[in-house]
Amino acid sequence: MKRTHIILLVFIALSIGLLVSFMGNLSTYETIASAKQKEGKAVTIIARIDNSMPMEYNPVQDPNYLSFYILDTLGSRAKVIYHYGKPYDMEKAERIVLKGKMHGDVFEISQKEGILIKCPSKYKDDPESAKKNLSKTQ
Repeated sequence: MKRTHIILLVFIALSIGLLVSFMGNLSTYETIASAKQKEGKAVTIIARIDNSMPMEYNPVQDPNYLSFYILDTLGSRAKVIYHYGKPYDMEKAERIVLKGKMHGDVFEISQKEGILIKCPSKYKDDPESAKKNLSKTQ
């Protein structure tokens, strides 16, 4: 084999190895039931806050403890414990993306960036305001 062929084969092998390593980091969204089956493993859940259940946050007593309940798309409910301060406008969120681990019936988030709030668009119900704002920016 020529030297260029060997170099090309090594380059292709390294490229395949790199692609395979990145594919291992791709995350899929879980339901609460499937997250319970993967207890102790890091998972990502998309859900909405269950406003019929109480949200517990007392910044005077413990500013790094927030607990609330979520409902996934299948209607399953789970308690969430977040070990940081309450995110701004959390109650207005349509959906939230949670990254953490299930421990029994409790979903625990131990990273600050473990909650991503999906807020509703402020122009959702008023398309005229959206058109005016768009024309001002152009």
